[in-house]
Formats: sequence, C-alpha cells, structure tokens
Amino acid sequence: MKILIADDHAVLRGGLRQILALEFPGAIFGEAGAFEDTLAQIDKETWDVLVLDIFMPGRSGLDVLREIEVIQPELPVLVLSSAPEEQMAARVLRAGAAGYLNKRVAPEELARAVKKVAAGGTYASVKLGEMLAAGLAHPFHAPHEQLSDREFQVMQMLVVGKNVKEIAAELALSPKTVSTFHTRLLGKLRVQSDVELLRYALEHNLVESPALPPPAPPELQ
Repeated sequence: MKILIADDHAVLRGGLRQILALEFPGAIFGEAGAFEDTLAQIDKETWDVLVLDIFMPGRSGLDVLREIEVIQPELPVLVLSSAPEEQMAARVLRAGAAGYLNKRVAPEELARAVKKVAAGGTYASVKLGEMLAAGLAHPFHAPHEQLSDREFQVMQMLVVGKNVKEIAAELALSPKTVSTFHTRLLGKLRVQSDVELLRYALEHNLVESPALPPPAPPELQ
C-alpha cells in the first residue's frame, strides 16, 4: 500500500501517518505540503490512495482534483478537510474525489475510508449519506451553492488575500474575466464588499478554520 498525504500542516501529516501506519503495516508513505508538490509526486510515482487537504495554499483544490483525474485517473482521492460535510462534500465529490471526511473524524473512520476508496469504492459517512439523500428529497440551496466551480475558486482565493491579477495568473484567465467572476459571486452571495465576503466565507466554513491538532493514534485515546 502506497499512501500519499497532502496537507500544509506538518504536525497533522505526522498524526495521519501514525494512524494509517497502525492500520496498514508495511505501508509506504509520501508527504506533500502544497498542491504543486502533490501533483509532482503524483506525476512521478504511482500511489494507491491520496489523502488530500482541499484548503492548501496556492491553487484551488477543486482544480487540483480535476488535474489529478488527467495525470493519474485511477488514483482514488480521499478529501480530508476542516470544512463541515454540508459545506464542501458534494462539491468535491462532483470534482472527482472518492470520499470526504472532516478532520475531526475518529481515527477508525479514517482507516475505514482509506480502505474503501483504495478498494475502488466511494466513501461517505452516515451523516453525509443522510444529508445527500435529504437534499434529493427536499432540495435547499445556500447562496454559495449557487456559485459555479470557477466562481467558488475565485471566492476562495479572494478571501485568503489574493488580488485579481494574482488570481488571473494562477487560473490562466484574464484579469477582466476574474473581475467578472468577482462581481457575479458578490451578487449571488448578496454581499457588498470583500470584507463581507470574508465574513460570509468564515461563517460558512468555506475557508480553512484555525489549525486543528492532529488526531491521536488509537492507542493514545
């Protein structure tokens, strides 16, 4: 078993590695602290599972998920994020992830999820399954769910302090196109400024919350 762990917090990567090493004796691990490093490791080696933080610095995590499908389409990606399932899960699953877990998950659930996606399945927690089923029966859309994936990406980059020119360069778009997305997403979210946009993103957990401590290995709980 070859498992690549991609997260910008080194301590959390170490905690995840400890947990998975107990469940998968003899597993080979790789680590990445940024999206570009993650893609480079995927490009040069074959991995059985990628455990991916969707909120690392730099490019949009949604873009990275789609790029992974191009350079190594058979690689199952388990997204592990600080955002609650109801805010991000459906979007990352549509973008190609094989599963989604919140970082506060119990170690045994992380192990179950890795086993499931490594075997070719799709992992959803009981809570996420119930939420998706309820959404089909009684659809309700929060304002940010109306954003296109590109608008969502621009929003995430704006709220971490990037300007229009920086976003345009990273997404290979013109500044005018980024400005158009900016205007559209402000309207869809019914906010008047980037300060209100940041407040909205924080209230709905659409950007990474303060760093969480790594989950303790089972024998320490």
